[in-house]
Amino acid sequence: MTDSDLRVPRWAEYTTFALSLVGLGLSIYLSYTHLHPGALVCSSSGVINCAKVTTSAESHVLGIPVAYLGVANYVVMTAINSPLAWRSPWRWLHVARFALVVLAMGFVLWLVFAEVIIIGNICEYCTMVHLTTFALLLVLTRVSPYQLGWVSRAR
Repeated sequence: MTDSDLRVPRWAEYTTFALSLVGLGLSIYLSYTHLHPGALVCSSSGVINCAKVTTSAESHVLGIPVAYLGVANYVVMTAINSPLAWRSPWRWLHVARFALVVLAMGFVLWLVFAEVIIIGNICEYCTMVHLTTFALLLVLTRVSPYQLGWVSRAR
């Protein structure tokens, strides 16, 4: 396997970096609104009710607001999805990138379950974070197996 087999397309580098920045921005906004609930700009009628979701018991894990966990996740994701990090020779970094997005998607599935089934409301900003994580998973599932040498490109 040559170095060119392990290289990912530039579109993947920049797409994952941009998605990570979007996720970070949304998570920072949700963290800010956790501290300042009046700053939340969202519908509060019908199924979409951000305030109900972001103040529910499910909005904390072990006493930590989920929004703060989102910021932590996306700080790391932004760093390991930077174009410079994509070019790193350290295999563990590429494994960590893929593992983190898989874990994050598992957590997203729990959060969606909590919103829809337990709380009965949906937060549109939370949903944007969830979709960002899903988009990252799609891109990384497309390129990571090649980069990690799990599969080879057809010639």
